[in-house]
This record gives sequence, C-alpha cells and structure tokens, in this order.
Amino acid sequence: MEKTVDMPTAEAEKDKSGFVKNSVLYKEFLAEREEILKHKWIESEKAGKDIGFEKALLDWIVKHRSHWRERRMKEARTEKAAS
Repeated sequence: MEKTVDMPTAEAEKDKSGFVKNSVLYKEFLAEREEILKHKWIESEKAGKDIGFEKALLDWIVKHRSHWRERRMKEARTEKAAS
C-alpha cells in the first residue's frame, strides 16, 4: 500500500521549518556553533591534534562565551539604534 503525503501537512511542516530557521534563537545557535568550531580549530592546531568538539565546547564556554555574548548583545543594540 502506497503512503500518500497530505499536502497541507507537508506545507505546514515546511512553514514550521522556515520559521525555526529564521528565528533569532536558531541564528544565535548557529553563530555560537561557528565560534566553537573556530575555537576547536585553533586549539587543535596548538595541540597538534584534533581536540574534539566536546573539549572545545567546554573550553570555549569557560573562557570565551560570556564575553562573546556581551559583544553580540552590544552589536545588536547598536544595529537596532541605527535603524
């Protein structure tokens, strides 16, 4: 028996996916992930081996996250004031 896709349901899922991908929270998640991956690369180069995502994540959170978030919030306020 063939499974049919209910078009309204498929469209609703696509709309939800678009909503999530355009959300501020998701964009912040992606920006933070990018910073962690940069940190992983830099620290792996220093160590001469791949340190792994988990170690890079924990190290970045302890050493850099609060400053990075403050800077992001300041930039967001500046952009909002300029518009």
